[in-house]
Amino acid sequence: MASDSSVEDAYFDYCPWDFTRRASAAQRAAQTARQKRLADAGASVGPRCYVSSAAGVFTDVLRLGSDSYIAGHAYVTGEVRTGSDCTVNPYATVRGRVTLGNGVRIGAHASLLGFNHGFAPDRPVHRQPLTSEGIVLGDDVWIGSNVVVLDGVTIGDHCVVGAGAVVTKDLAPWTIAAGNPARPLRDRRGRGRAGTGAETGARAGTPEGDPSGAVAAFADRAREQAADVLARCWSENTGRYSDRPGVPATVRAHCDAVEISALLLGAPPGRMSAAEHAGRLRALQDPASGLVPELSPGGGPGELPPPAHDGWIEDGGAEYHVLSVGYALELLGSCFAHPVRVVERLSADQLLSRLEALPWRERAWSAGAWVDCWATGAYRNRELGCEAGGPGALEALFGWLGTRVDPWTGMWGAATAPAAGRLQLVNGYYRLTRGSFAQFGVQVPYPERVVDTVLAHAADPRWFAEGRQNACNVLDVAHPLWLAGWQTGHRADEVREWASRQLNGALGRWRDGAGFGFGPAGEGGSGPGRDPGLQGTEMWLAIVWLLADLVGVADELGYRPRGVHRPEPAGPPASGVTVFSRPW
Repeated sequence: MASDSSVEDAYFDYCPWDFTRRASAAQRAAQTARQKRLADAGASVGPRCYVSSAAGVFTDVLRLGSDSYIAGHAYVTGEVRTGSDCTVNPYATVRGRVTLGNGVRIGAHASLLGFNHGFAPDRPVHRQPLTSEGIVLGDDVWIGSNVVVLDGVTIGDHCVVGAGAVVTKDLAPWTIAAGNPARPLRDRRGRGRAGTGAETGARAGTPEGDPSGAVAAFADRAREQAADVLARCWSENTGRYSDRPGVPATVRAHCDAVEISALLLGAPPGRMSAAEHAGRLRALQDPASGLVPELSPGGGPGELPPPAHDGWIEDGGAEYHVLSVGYALELLGSCFAHPVRVVERLSADQLLSRLEALPWRERAWSAGAWVDCWATGAYRNRELGCEAGGPGALEALFGWLGTRVDPWTGMWGAATAPAAGRLQLVNGYYRLTRGSFAQFGVQVPYPERVVDTVLAHAADPRWFAEGRQNACNVLDVAHPLWLAGWQTGHRADEVREWASRQLNGALGRWRDGAGFGFGPAGEGGSGPGRDPGLQGTEMWLAIVWLLADLVGVADELGYRPRGVHRPEPAGPPASGVTVFSRPW
């Protein structure tokens, strides 16, 4: 049986951070003697350091900064220099020419290999010469367990490298990276997707180079013209907003005006005060159903059709108004006057029956849009302090979705090839996840399969060839890629390349004084078309942000969507629902 002292020595091999606080006088003396032997061999060890006697330290040069440690069974050779407060955890390997800044953490079983073998065919590998470009880590870097960093790599300040990654290229400061090979996933400060330090002047997947200047110039131009864009869609005769001149006033146009003004001007549209805008929108809500019908031809409040057998009212416009009016009121500092009663009255059993009956195979978009409406109504009801739906209904929704998702596509429903390919499937996924997983901050299932399915759809020239894109179709690809990208770096370079191409095209579609057009009419002639209007402007402004964030330049816009297309979750999920805790 091991003695108490040997057990205590072994404890520090694996928990060296406790040495300064817990070591006995004898243990401190033994550590001092070990450090003296290292110093006699030419090493420099700063104050309050610890080097385990179980570590294999056979360096030509060792410079260990203050408050640093090398844990048991670590293997350290070559020329190793560290700043202060650096840690090499158990079983980590640090070899070759390796330089660490201050506050670096090297996880257990990680390998920093600052040298390489040649492998030319003229001689066996064991006779090949060694080369060493060296590895450099900046300050405040965390290298996760089982990470491998190869020779020649520089990792910038404040980076985090996820467990098991293989780092083959430089990482820019503040990058969060993962995968094999490691790919930048995000900026640690929450400022968008990270690039790589090797890309001096050109971002990954951006053939045209760094788009920062074009993005910033677009945002300045849009802000300067925002008041004109809104003014052209206001009718003095009706006192309401239309999507574009010459068409009837609509509820959505008013909501789009509120979103555009909040995004670009940081204030409500100038025709009325925030309270007046909110009062006009609140007055449109039907107290019995909690829905907002479309305006009548004269511009006044409209009417809803009678309810179905379960009390739900089938009206696509009113269903979307749960989103558009609810978020516009939120931007105005207000909320619905009444609960969304069609959501409140639907029991968990009725909800499940309706979910089963939705046209998932034939019209996945319609099915996803219904889920979006119901889940957003549930969020709005909780905002009012009411039952989100019937007891347990929100939990039932996530339970049903979790058991019905297709593990091969990551989606709900089916493709309708050859007529429309994956259009309904992917667009329905956007609507469904926008109102449920994204709105409540819940992890999406099978994110890698989602990326595969969406990228396959995004290559379909029927919808994405130049001149054929509309706002709906581009948004319904950009958002799923963005949402899945919070959980996986799968095919990240391809995602950035697609986003870069779309971003370059989108910036050129702005029409001075008029904004964005929605784009070519969608399947079946839907959508407002190419003429600039409020819907196209509201949607493309959000799309530009999503694309810019996928590329890594969203900060240059100086705005962040805050309404229907907001990137942050709008509220917490139901009890018992697993939340995806974003690590950055």
